[in-house]
Amino acid sequence: MNRRNLLKTISSGIAGVGVIPFMNAQKKITLQSNKLKGNINHSVCAWCYKTPLEDLAKEAKKIGLVGIDLIGSEGWDILKKYNLTSTMCYGDLEGKSTRSLTNGWCDKKFHNELISNYLRHIKLVADSGWTNLICFSGSRRDISDEQGLSNCVEGLNKIIPLAEKHGVVLHMELLNSKVDHKDYMCDNANWGVKLCKRLNSNNFKLLYDIYHMQIMEGDVIRTISQNHKYIGHYHTAGVPGRNEIDETQELYYPAIMEGILATGFKGVVAQEFIPTKKDILGALAEAIQICDV
Repeated sequence: MNRRNLLKTISSGIAGVGVIPFMNAQKKITLQSNKLKGNINHSVCAWCYKTPLEDLAKEAKKIGLVGIDLIGSEGWDILKKYNLTSTMCYGDLEGKSTRSLTNGWCDKKFHNELISNYLRHIKLVADSGWTNLICFSGSRRDISDEQGLSNCVEGLNKIIPLAEKHGVVLHMELLNSKVDHKDYMCDNANWGVKLCKRLNSNNFKLLYDIYHMQIMEGDVIRTISQNHKYIGHYHTAGVPGRNEIDETQELYYPAIMEGILATGFKGVVAQEFIPTKKDILGALAEAIQICDV
């Protein structure tokens, strides 16, 4: 159906028929059995849930998740207790610079502290048996895109050899600078992919946050398809609002997950939405069903 015919259909009052399959398709997915298909490795970001980590770990195990994202070394024993993986690590609380979204690799004045902490954290992650460690570009502070790329390459090249030696994969997260993280430099896939190409290491990837990139540039499935070799991890959330990923928001996650699977992705997809429902763990289980294609 071309645009002209579609507009004629809408004007004749039939367009509502086209909406019903979309809504029903989403609801059928959420009502399926809790048994997961095994095509996607599911995780969840702990910060979204006002729940003690041990309680979240218990529920994650019941739902069928492989682990929990964004946990520092202070929580790794709890994950191991429930046979869960730290699917995207922070370091430890002592090295707080590794958790800063603003003081990052694009600004050389933070390099000394970042290098010191990441060299230690890479060993911490490896010694605990984990693989993924997050990092951030930080804020621009009037630094140009090109200078920011050069600064990141200069700094990250000081730690990547150790990551390669220990089998740790650094992931720089793509965040939106329009709504949530003003002035963040790594706010589009094109910039992030350029960084990956310049570093040229299998131990440096992008954390593609679907929520953030929908806000910044959209065209999510095509972007993933064209750049999947540089993406090592995914986060989800509904747009707008960063809430549930059901039919109340604009992204259709079953199709996005199918697009990710089509690339041969074997990594982890982590839920990072902020629940609005009273049953927050039920909302998590529902989201997993939506994404379990």
